[in-house]
Amino acid sequence: MYEKILLPTDGSKNSERAIKHALNIAKNEQSEIVILNVVDSVYLTGLPEEDLIAQTEIILEEESEKILENVKKIIEDSPEMEHDESIKITPKTISEGNAADIILKVSEEENIDLIIIASSGKHMLDRFLLGSVTEKVVRHSKIPVMVIPKE
Repeated sequence: MYEKILLPTDGSKNSERAIKHALNIAKNEQSEIVILNVVDSVYLTGLPEEDLIAQTEIILEEESEKILENVKKIIEDSPEMEHDESIKITPKTISEGNAADIILKVSEEENIDLIIIASSGKHMLDRFLLGSVTEKVVRHSKIPVMVIPKE
């Protein structure tokens, strides 16, 4: 039923909770997990100097790689993965665009069957804005979305 699961993550504690759900489903369904981190470059447009924007993008991309590696390690080190080679893990970083738009685009391009996403991440301000990432994904997704609530 769920051959490919999209796991968008920002490295927050709440997004780490989504890993457990993705692993559980992937193990039962023998699914691939596509881990996605979006470096939202939209916020960089207000910076005063081109050089500063470029340096900030490099730092954000490096941070994104660390987040993906951390999530991959959490998955690989989990008890569910012990003696189980059936779950394929595919890390993916995208460094341009709005996070929600990218999640929706990747879900279509990668033929994703299920999105598992945290209700809120690092940017707590998103909870108060109408256009929060999770809310937009839920509203516009053409496939099922599992939202993992904050503890």
